[in-house]
Amino acid sequence: MNRKTGYIMDDTDQAFEMLKDAGITESNSIQTVRRWLQEGKIKNAGNGKRSTVYISDETDSKLAINDFIDKNKDEIIHRLKLKIQAQDKHIEGIEELHETAKRILIQQRDMFKKEVAILKNEKSELQNETKDLLKENIELRNELIKLKENIRNNYNMDSAAQSNDYSKKLGLSKMASNKEVLAEYKGLLKITHPDHNGNAKVFHYIKTDYDDFRKSIKGK
Repeated sequence: MNRKTGYIMDDTDQAFEMLKDAGITESNSIQTVRRWLQEGKIKNAGNGKRSTVYISDETDSKLAINDFIDKNKDEIIHRLKLKIQAQDKHIEGIEELHETAKRILIQQRDMFKKEVAILKNEKSELQNETKDLLKENIELRNELIKLKENIRNNYNMDSAAQSNDYSKKLGLSKMASNKEVLAEYKGLLKITHPDHNGNAKVFHYIKTDYDDFRKSIKGK
């Protein structure tokens, strides 16, 4: 075959013979002849020899496939469209799930933010209450210390032994009633009691006066 002159062989038999003379194997010859047929360098498919029948069958198979595609083109297109629609619905479903999950996450985030704000507010309130309680406790403790100091000052050993003016000892008015004096003594006994971190000596002096006062009012 002379490519420069555009030589075209009559049939595949001629091509096979030429390739055989050139020492080309049968399998390689089949591939070469098939290519030449596709390129239009061979006029006819041959006269029915084994190798040419293979070539012809291969060509006829391709033609049959093309005919099937042409005849069923609309059906194939329809099926492809259905498949695309199904995929589109699947994608839409995934997108809806994504949007739903996103909305839920946003709601949860907002809820958590509110809870955090509430907890911060409660923490601030508890801190303020704690400060107020500490302040009140300090003030009460200072008042208790002052009261104990006053009791110690008013009830020294000498005055407790020499004076029978119970109202004066208690810092009450001379016109105070017996009931008021007794109530004041009871309050002092409670504060100075050793179980309440009071001074045992002061408690003893107050208890002695208290008992003496009770005896004095009973005898009247």
